[in-house]
Amino acid sequence: MRWWREVILIAVFYGAYSAVRDIHGNKPVSVFRAATNAKRVISLEKLLGAFQEARVQGWFIGNRPFMKFWDAYYGTTHFAAVVAVLLLLFFRYPERYRLWRNTLAATTALALIGFEFFPLLPPRLLPASYHFVDTLKTIGGLWDFENGPVNAVSNQYAAMPSLHTAWSAWCAMAVIGLVRPWWGKLLLLLYPLGTIFGIVVTGNHYFADVAGGLLILGVGYGLAELFTPWMDRRRTAHRLART
Repeated sequence: MRWWREVILIAVFYGAYSAVRDIHGNKPVSVFRAATNAKRVISLEKLLGAFQEARVQGWFIGNRPFMKFWDAYYGTTHFAAVVAVLLLLFFRYPERYRLWRNTLAATTALALIGFEFFPLLPPRLLPASYHFVDTLKTIGGLWDFENGPVNAVSNQYAAMPSLHTAWSAWCAMAVIGLVRPWWGKLLLLLYPLGTIFGIVVTGNHYFADVAGGLLILGVGYGLAELFTPWMDRRRTAHRLART
């Protein structure tokens, strides 16, 4: 593997991700569609007894420093963790890198399909009757959807499935096999669990989004398991043909 090829590949993929996830912003997305889909998700959660996000937020909303931490966590940690795991695997465990890179790519591609065809109003943007608080707006963090360039480039309706959930669980899965102590494995699992807590307590996602994120990660891993050996065989055959 050549590092510069991986950089180009990741840059191209991130460009496609941005085109769907960010560059469109909220403007082309129908607010009616996003609100209608939110009502569908809420109805399903109520049927299952899982519509408890407002209750979870209510337990912690009075602690401003605590909430500000999770607002900052929501906007930063998931990108940094993914980059760190990719670098670790590429330079230290290259035998694992291709499978988990492909898993990440397939998972993210599946998420983009959801963003494009199922725009979803997050809990924090629901009417006041639902009793959610937009913590980014009222408490604050490192950034704000309502002001500056973030407002122009970020699609706030890209909630289903939750990529925060999928990416954090991907990080844990990609490296958990490298950790020997049981407590080390437990610490790794705390990262996706903490992420799930963070996206719910800040009002950015429903529990259904969490389930969607785990689902696409499972499918993405299955696709990577299927196609990575095939891609490796083709690459080997191409190298042999050139020699």
